Amino acid sequence: MKLALGCDHGGFELKEAVRSYCEERQIPYEDFGAYSTESVDYAPIAAKAARYVASGQADFGVLICSTGIGISMAANKVKGVRAALCTNEYCAEMTRRHNNANILCMGGKVVDQQTAIKLLDIFLHTEFEGGRHQRRIEQIAQIEDGKL
Repeated sequence: MKLALGCDHGGFELKEAVRSYCEERQIPYEDFGAYSTESVDYAPIAAKAARYVASGQADFGVLICSTGIGISMAANKVKGVRAALCTNEYCAEMTRRHNNANILCMGGKVVDQQTAIKLLDIFLHTEFEGGRHQRRIEQIAQIEDGKL
């Protein structure tokens, strides 16, 4: 498993906690920034990390801004990305189980580090159920292709 990590200045501290989680568990990752709390725009970082996931170079991504909203919106513009903003354990589980999300988005000013690590752990260890949910994933792809 390999992860793509990215954040803006509002998510830097939480991204660093995620990076430490990866290092402790020997999970390979590519860090697309930000690399400090100095102000930076989230859209270019989200785009790079999302394309890395969509291309198959990473299995999953983790993107963080102050709320998680803007960075998730930006990531979801990349074809093949299903970025989900999660604030609790139920959302982290269900977005994998039912939506086959491939990028976990969080808010650095919304969830604390302990919660973020728990959400990431759930996200990474929950399998997609398939079945009727696969049809819905295919419908999302049809929207991306302008067919639905």
